[in-house]
Amino acid sequence: MNDIQLSICIVSYRAMGLLRDCLLSIAENPPQGNYECIVVDNNSEDGTQEMLATEFPWVTLIVNSENLGFTVPMNQALKVTKGKYLLQLNPDTLMHPHALSRLVDFMEKHPEAGICSPKVLNNDGTMQKPCRRGESRPLAVIGYFTGLGRLFPKNRRLNEYLMSYMDEDETHAVAGVAGSCMLVRREVIDQIGFLDERFFAYQEDADYCFRARQAGWKVYYFPEAQITHYGGMGGSRVHPYRSTYEWHRSYFLYYRKNLAKDYCFLFNGLYYLVMLIKLAIALLVNFFRKEKTAGRQKPRNPVNGYS
Repeated sequence: MNDIQLSICIVSYRAMGLLRDCLLSIAENPPQGNYECIVVDNNSEDGTQEMLATEFPWVTLIVNSENLGFTVPMNQALKVTKGKYLLQLNPDTLMHPHALSRLVDFMEKHPEAGICSPKVLNNDGTMQKPCRRGESRPLAVIGYFTGLGRLFPKNRRLNEYLMSYMDEDETHAVAGVAGSCMLVRREVIDQIGFLDERFFAYQEDADYCFRARQAGWKVYYFPEAQITHYGGMGGSRVHPYRSTYEWHRSYFLYYRKNLAKDYCFLFNGLYYLVMLIKLAIALLVNFFRKEKTAGRQKPRNPVNGYS
């Protein structure tokens, strides 16, 4: 009889120090009940595999011969899990006390919840705002990237992407949560399947939340559980230009798959052109930026032990 309550799945690429600290934080703040941890390494060649074998023999390791991005290796991990709940977790994260137990307990008490996520914090203790999101429709995305949302903070449509009009310390249903720490009920996997592997990395979390909501499940942001996430310190730091391209490509795929049908073809054509222009600008900005990054935020300070 399977008695594993939680399966923790991590994809790692050239992030040995970050992964070590992440696993130590899990060991120091374990969930109640039995759990397993599965790490998929994308041929890091930085000592990750040796470190796991020596320091974390309790971790199940899957090794790829090349960098397969995020979505494919995460599915590799999800497919061998045995837990009732499956946690997708980035290696550049740290667990806070009771975070895992509180997430699982929330799901136990809310059977309508298919997915939930904790309050994700930056290194300085502030909230990492993309950890809870509304639907990334054009006006919301334009409001976010142009800064119009900050100019008109009470306008819900302009601020829908980050839901900045809502209290960050209150639990609420959302359209999507960040894949840096996303807890999924096994019944959701059984019903809608695994992550869409057309997404190399990025937006696979938004797409999965969209599919779960379409199937009748609710997605929750649960701030009583907290983690720290050092964004931009994993694979996106190693290959910033490809990461920038993949971020924009993934949003294009997400929009075309899930949202484009709600708009006329003329608007969609113009919006695709805007996406292309934004990609060109992002690549140009990254060329002149000292710290390369795939997203809008610059990388946070690394945790101890990262080299």
